[in-house]
Amino acid sequence: MPHSPAKPKKGWLAHYSELIGAWRRGGLGREDGEDAMHDTVLGMLENGVGAIEDPRAYMARGTSNRLISRHRHVRALEMMPLDNLAETEHPVMAGADTGIEFQQLADALSDALEELPLKCRQVYIRHRLEGWSHTEIAQDMGLSRSMVEKHMSRALRHINERLQNHVPF
Repeated sequence: MPHSPAKPKKGWLAHYSELIGAWRRGGLGREDGEDAMHDTVLGMLENGVGAIEDPRAYMARGTSNRLISRHRHVRALEMMPLDNLAETEHPVMAGADTGIEFQQLADALSDALEELPLKCRQVYIRHRLEGWSHTEIAQDMGLSRSMVEKHMSRALRHINERLQNHVPF
């Protein structure tokens, strides 16, 4: 029985395969390129494929933007727990009021977190205090990555407003 060739993929799916191959050949980490592409395709599907004039350009630009954002995020947010620092590297505030100021700041942060809607608070705590990525939070909470980012932005704005009088000048 003769084997017929596979039907060529049509529409955005053909571009998906092409672009995944290009990201792989481009020397990027395979997982990073695939994750960025999957996030882009998810956004495209959520917004409606028909609403996008040029799916190939949308997917290429979206994937590129997400990879750049991830790179910037990793570079900007290199975090290390205080426990891993040598005693001489710990941040120190001079003055007798340090303990009181710290407690006031901690209380103000706690109050600001309590004022947030539950999902905003959960996103903030998981990302900023527990070190989860937006993608991990989205998967765990059953939200889109975009919604996690919106909750995070809202939480950051609220906390910044509430802690303004605790910023040393």
